[in-house]
Amino acid sequence: MNLLTKKIVLNLILSFSVFAIIFAYYVEFILGHQPCNLCLLGRIPYVLAIFIIILALIFNKLKKICFFILGIIFFLATLLAIYHFSIEQGFLSESAICVSKSGLDVLNKDQLLKELKNSSISCKNINFTIFGLSLATINTFVSFVFSLITFHTFIKYEKKQ
Repeated sequence: MNLLTKKIVLNLILSFSVFAIIFAYYVEFILGHQPCNLCLLGRIPYVLAIFIIILALIFNKLKKICFFILGIIFFLATLLAIYHFSIEQGFLSESAICVSKSGLDVLNKDQLLKELKNSSISCKNINFTIFGLSLATINTFVSFVFSLITFHTFIKYEKKQ
């Protein structure tokens, strides 16, 4: 695999990661769809990928290890996305990550209203879809493909540039 191809792979993942973060904020703040806790966690791999790829593009000697680290990040992102998808489809029940951080032990109306504003969105509810697919479903596919690409690039990385 030549140097140009590796750079194209990094730029592709970087571009998509930036797009994914911008799109997530667009859906949240412009379209008004509040993310669940797993959706928020699903953004972390893309942010990490952005920082790692920028470092790899600045420091050329870090590219090989960058592909390995990205492979691990996107493999873990795939597992998280599969877990999220499984909750959405009802294969698994929601965990402590998905439920509100505090119980509704509220004694008056003001506390109840405050708790309702602060309560988290359920991970099993699909609030936004693209072509009928939830963002967790799309994230599962994208993360899996990126993990395959980055591990493949790491394995095929030549010793000589």
